[in-house]
Amino acid sequence: MKVWVDADACPVVVKEILFRAADRVSMPLILVANSTLIIPKSAYISMLKVGAGLDVADHEIVAKMQAGDLVITADVPLAADVIEQGGLALSPRGDVFSPDTIRAKLSMRNFMDELRGSGVVTGGQAAFNHSDRQAFANQLDKILTAYHQSNT
Repeated sequence: MKVWVDADACPVVVKEILFRAADRVSMPLILVANSTLIIPKSAYISMLKVGAGLDVADHEIVAKMQAGDLVITADVPLAADVIEQGGLALSPRGDVFSPDTIRAKLSMRNFMDELRGSGVVTGGQAAFNHSDRQAFANQLDKILTAYHQSNT
């Protein structure tokens, strides 16, 4: 399993959790962004810089990932593409995207885009907090534990 990160908008604290996990369980971690990121020196951690533009990083992740890989993203359309390719998708807030929930999440995302497009102020997500960080760490641990148990 490789872990791909839609890294431009990923909170720093989530990246730090992923850095520690990559080294702890010897998993390849690839951060994909359209700007250069500072990453720790590790045999397991790399950065893939892509060109600027809408969804360039998303398209690169989908093109390079394989079935069974894990993608960290808050982007619902990217999560849908990952699931369609047989991958796993996890948000930085610890929400697991699944084949059972992705259609509803896409519908809600599209509905909110329409509201914003028509001038309705919908607000944004709450600030990333400690419980979000804990939820992410817990879900990541569950996914990695299940992966390692199935491969031993």
